[in-house]
Amino acid sequence: MNSLAIKLFVIRYYDYIFLFFLLVVVSFVVLYQKVLKKKKILIKLNKIIDRGPSERMGNLVLVFILVLGFLVRLYGITNPLADWHSFRQADTASVTRVYLEEGLNLLYPRYHDYSTTQSGMFNLKGYRFVEFPVYNVVHLLMVKIFPVFSLEVWGRLVSVFSALVSAYIIYLIGRKFISRWGGLFSAFFFLFIPFNIYFTRVILPEPIMVAFALLALWTFIKFSENDETLYLLGTVVFMALALLIKPYAFFYTPPIFYLAWQKYGIKKIFAQKKLLAAGLVATLPFILWRIWMQNFPEGIPFWQWTLNGDGIRFKPAFWYWLFGERITKLILGYWGLIPLAFGVMAYKKTRAFFYFLLVGMLLYMGVIATANVRHDYYQTLLIPATSLFLGVGVIEMWNLKVFNKMAVRGILIFSLLMFFLVGSFQVKEFYKINHPEIIAAGKAVDRLTPKDAVIIAAYNGDTAFLYQTRRKGWPVVDRPINELIERGVQYYVSVNLDHPQTKEFMEKFEVVERTSQYVIVKL
Repeated sequence: MNSLAIKLFVIRYYDYIFLFFLLVVVSFVVLYQKVLKKKKILIKLNKIIDRGPSERMGNLVLVFILVLGFLVRLYGITNPLADWHSFRQADTASVTRVYLEEGLNLLYPRYHDYSTTQSGMFNLKGYRFVEFPVYNVVHLLMVKIFPVFSLEVWGRLVSVFSALVSAYIIYLIGRKFISRWGGLFSAFFFLFIPFNIYFTRVILPEPIMVAFALLALWTFIKFSENDETLYLLGTVVFMALALLIKPYAFFYTPPIFYLAWQKYGIKKIFAQKKLLAAGLVATLPFILWRIWMQNFPEGIPFWQWTLNGDGIRFKPAFWYWLFGERITKLILGYWGLIPLAFGVMAYKKTRAFFYFLLVGMLLYMGVIATANVRHDYYQTLLIPATSLFLGVGVIEMWNLKVFNKMAVRGILIFSLLMFFLVGSFQVKEFYKINHPEIIAAGKAVDRLTPKDAVIIAAYNGDTAFLYQTRRKGWPVVDRPINELIERGVQYYVSVNLDHPQTKEFMEKFEVVERTSQYVIVKL
């Protein structure tokens, strides 16, 4: 039976498959109650669950989780860059493509969009001054060293490898502040929350930024334990890289302040010269980069809107979209809220680190309000804290003695099943290529036009179509066509054949190729 037949079978008989799976779980619970209770194997199993796995077993489970976490992210890894949030992915991938074609220049990142859409100014050199191109450098090196994969595949793999690093650090943090089981469960949730599976295999800088921020946290944990300068230096380097990629990494610093407070006391923190120097050195590259960016205003996209551009902060819609639609529905699949709530409620002083991380995430959503409401990929930063609290919640529910033990454990298992089921339904559409016509049109443009041609790939300002053409130019006609021609535009391509503008250009200029999916016009 081929893969298509299997997929059709699963789609057709999904309800029966899920029911069968549920019956297996129920049967296991009954078996646990009626049969295994009398066997010595149950005693050994309970010891492992209660005391935690041995170091060797824990390492084996961790490796299994990491390998499986890698494998599930290979789904759709070769898809064209036209899936969910492809416009933002295209802009990121385009910087790497320019580096690949024209050479690496860290201080002058460029991409394919010449229009005024991003900054309100003509950007005829295609400058792209957003994050410092750390992600793009890693991406470029992978493409050059191992050219067996395409640019897009390597872009996704960089994010996948970043997610594996993050999962390992989450395991270490969870093991330290919860238990070995807590670390394993936290890493498991990070790797298998359906939302995070998708958003850690995209061509975006967020996954690698999260990895560096978590590395900074872990090295500072080690520094707080033994006062070794090498660990403090690691914190400085990793946090500097995280801030260069995204300034949002600053919201990962509350746990660092907490650990410093615990180590030195609130009155002595600011007397620690090495801490002050570390903070300054960690933020200095970011400050210098932002100063340098001001020389290229045409390459700096509008960003003020991300804070509270539409005035939504703390209004009812803010709470509905972030805590209702995004966190509860999209990320937790409704049912994940149960173990998460237990995790948050089960406060212990030894886990105060988690609560300071949670405070940082709440501040992040409050400060970067509009962007968090408009774009779901901004919630990628929330997943480490979510995973750690889920790890706590699972353990607390499993060991809960206030209510009937089997009832609570049954609810836990069922809620986790529903968590992953509902979560998968929320994100399955993200992988789909809803407009394959832009891919066909992009290939045609690449075939029929010179490599240095400047084009208009009309797609309402979305640069995903322009990226498919492998050409530079405009993603929208934002002014009279004669003015764009004067600025070097040579071709117009559209997948909307009924658009009045497209019809006008087909009548006025030479049609190079027209199909039922697209039209290419020479201006």
